[in-house]
Amino acid sequence: MSTDRLSDEAAPEPTAPGPETAPEETAPPVTPDAAGTAGDTDGVAGGAVEAVGAPEAEDPRKAGASGEPVTESESDDSVAVRTDADESTADATGPAADANEDADAGADEPTADAPTSADAATPDNAAVPDSTATSNNATAPDSTATPAGPTSPDSTATPAPAPAPAPAPAGQSGAPSAAALAAAVRAVESGERSADSFFTERSPRSGGGTAATAGARKPQGGAPAPAAGTPQQRGGPMEPPPQPAGPGQGSAPGHTRPAPGGDSGSRPVPAAHTAAHPATPAGLAPDLAPDLAPGLDGVRQVLAAGGAPEALAAKAAETLGERAAEALREDPWQLLSVPGVRPEQADGFARALLGPACGPDDARRAQALVGWLLEQAALAGHSALEAPALRAALAQRSVPDPDEALQTAIAEGTVLVFQDAVETPGGARPAADAEDEEQPVRVLLGLDRFAMAEESVADGLARLLNTFEEPTDADGDQPAASSAPERDGPAEQADGSAPAEDVPVRQPSAAAWEAAAAAAPSPSAAELIRAAARSGLVAHTGAEAARAEPAALIAAARALGLRACGATHTPDGRARLSRHLAEATDAYTGLATAAAPGDAAEAAVTLSGLLAGREGPGRDADGALALDLLVVLDAPQLDLEAAALLVESLTDGARLVLSGDPGMLWSAGPGRLFADVLAARCCPQVASRTPDFGPVGELVSGIGVGELLQVEAPGKEVVIVPARDPGEAVHRTVQLVADSVPRAIGVPAEQTQVVTAGHGGAAGTRALNAALKERLNPGPGRFGGFDPGDRVAYSPVPGRTVTGRVTGADAAGLHLDCAGSPVVVPRERVSPDTVRHGWAVTAHQAVGSRWPAVVAVLPGDAAKGLTRSWVYTAFSRAERHLSVVQGVDQALPRAVAEIPAKERTTRLRTLLQQQTVQATADALAG
Repeated sequence: MSTDRLSDEAAPEPTAPGPETAPEETAPPVTPDAAGTAGDTDGVAGGAVEAVGAPEAEDPRKAGASGEPVTESESDDSVAVRTDADESTADATGPAADANEDADAGADEPTADAPTSADAATPDNAAVPDSTATSNNATAPDSTATPAGPTSPDSTATPAPAPAPAPAPAGQSGAPSAAALAAAVRAVESGERSADSFFTERSPRSGGGTAATAGARKPQGGAPAPAAGTPQQRGGPMEPPPQPAGPGQGSAPGHTRPAPGGDSGSRPVPAAHTAAHPATPAGLAPDLAPDLAPGLDGVRQVLAAGGAPEALAAKAAETLGERAAEALREDPWQLLSVPGVRPEQADGFARALLGPACGPDDARRAQALVGWLLEQAALAGHSALEAPALRAALAQRSVPDPDEALQTAIAEGTVLVFQDAVETPGGARPAADAEDEEQPVRVLLGLDRFAMAEESVADGLARLLNTFEEPTDADGDQPAASSAPERDGPAEQADGSAPAEDVPVRQPSAAAWEAAAAAAPSPSAAELIRAAARSGLVAHTGAEAARAEPAALIAAARALGLRACGATHTPDGRARLSRHLAEATDAYTGLATAAAPGDAAEAAVTLSGLLAGREGPGRDADGALALDLLVVLDAPQLDLEAAALLVESLTDGARLVLSGDPGMLWSAGPGRLFADVLAARCCPQVASRTPDFGPVGELVSGIGVGELLQVEAPGKEVVIVPARDPGEAVHRTVQLVADSVPRAIGVPAEQTQVVTAGHGGAAGTRALNAALKERLNPGPGRFGGFDPGDRVAYSPVPGRTVTGRVTGADAAGLHLDCAGSPVVVPRERVSPDTVRHGWAVTAHQAVGSRWPAVVAVLPGDAAKGLTRSWVYTAFSRAERHLSVVQGVDQALPRAVAEIPAKERTTRLRTLLQQQTVQATADALAG
């Protein structure tokens, strides 16, 4: 690569920079004396409220973020997940800051085992000076939740009944022991006792009665039983409403779910606590004892009494429902369910309402913290947490008895408990009939909606594999018999049109598939076609050049008369797939054995458009997608809830191909679906042998295997620009975009994209966009901070970002041109949650799109957050030219070589392996 300057200025010598401290743009705390907006309104999307204090994980899915979580730098063993770079200190401003705010938080660098750590108020960061969280050095109990006794192989997915198997005898501590927990597990598995019998104590939150154990049990197959009265959604495709609902809808009262990939601005929120409380709790402020005003006025009344900003009223009502005012009055810590509110703020709010009755030992506080910590873990990509990590996090938040808090949460169904097998590296997987063989397990705790989404994905993928019928050598093509369950009534399309014709899955002959493979443009494409012919689920891996292979598969399938399409993460990805499809379709013209169904233009869609019914063939009369074969490109970007909806939308016998680059950052939402499918080895896998060409392709390919290569770049395709400090990094970036790249490379400024570590800090997207706007399109920002001609990053839903340009504004809202499509952002949604300036974006916002030229900015304060996947993603966004403005010195090659991506705690791999073992056993028995 070249270290030459594209400008005439002399390049400064690289130095080893020290950590840079990002400016603290923290918002005023929510206290009885401060009722301002407790958040940086330019921060996370969804209007998250940011409090002064130790950083907490914001929702990486917001504002297009996909989340590269940032770990607490002070301790690798902490349970902290840091996200908002510009509202944190130096250790969270690099790609660390991709987790930041609404940006790249969570995907690449979640903490391995838990949510945020010690945020208990300290003199320097206390959001509420007299906060109930008075102890910052509480330690977690030594007890663990891992069973010590032998368990059967089936117990690898069987939930433990609870951290405490039975009420402790008088005079003994209520903390459970590992041996007692193991004994309880064995008793439940042997049928000696029911799981319900372990929860006979009176619930401290409900004020009496018997605590239900709905969240602690799980039926066969590793699926947790839903909470009492909770319907589970299982099986086949879902009927498509105009805005598809998430998997397992209705599984937990109080939960709201966004339609994955849809255009709704909603986001998952914690379940509202449903335990009954007295209408007027002891210690309630006198001014709240009278009747509350109806509707939002009542919510504002309660918020004002507690010193919280009344601007939270709408979000509180959306989260807590019609009785939001009463709920907050009866349990002030339910404010923690509102997106963006932090424990210090909820503690201050509760203290203002309850007065002397407020204390850290309040059971309501403990239950709110359990849900909040699991939500924070989900923002960092975890679908569940290990019990010891959650227990330690509660202790750090001054919960006096974390074990009792967890037991209560499990008894009330707030969380579910699972046992997950711990595989020894290099060890053999236990045989299906090895019932007496002891196997180590770990106890996991998780929220029901993520647990059910994982189970739904595992069941759906197994259904596709089990209902698939391999082609025969018989002449002619025959429709495959479908065992899809009957659905009630036809499913109207999102646009109100009639559903697509209900046609059985078509099955070309084996000879026809072989002819298609023989005509493939490359050996890897031929291998993919043969794999798809023989299996209902296929995993395909490869970089940018490999995208031609799934395009060849789609073209071949359409030539054989199948209803086939490919779904991408962004409109730019759709356009690139369309170009590949046009080339591949021409190659298969002579092979066509039947008329290709539908227009070829419909074969390339975005995943969000497909699920919402705006793109693609639509759904059949049963509500399933009218497809025989679906290829999902950018598969690493699939989170659990979107994947569950997608899999449930495919009919029995259909083919699903998951294609993607495993080196990319993971999804914004919880889970790591593509990585888990690859690790479980539950289906055929095809690894592309098609390399990316050119100096940029060579550089990125090396990064993918952990090597930062010195590539030859005779045309200055790759240029390294040292920067001593963030200020110089901003100056060099503006110079490259506005002058050097257009002059030396021939790529205009409007086709050059800046990719940086996070939104905050002296070289984050805010600082870079301000400097770039001043140089490229100066103006007063009279339309909500925007002017015609401004480049923007528009996030229609959390986790998905498209770039565009402002064309104007009127009473209807801000008018944008995004990938050639006009978009109007309503006036009330014109905020940093939804629209930002887009000359500079984070790596997660850039996922799924590519530009002729990219300037990657790595200031010195980004060093601690760098990972291989972040570098790979940022650098691979460039098609022709890549400039790297860097002040991280040797941290860059070290990250590429040593820090691939921090693990996420998920259950999908175990569930898929169980499905595989069971299927194998059934096949042998049959």
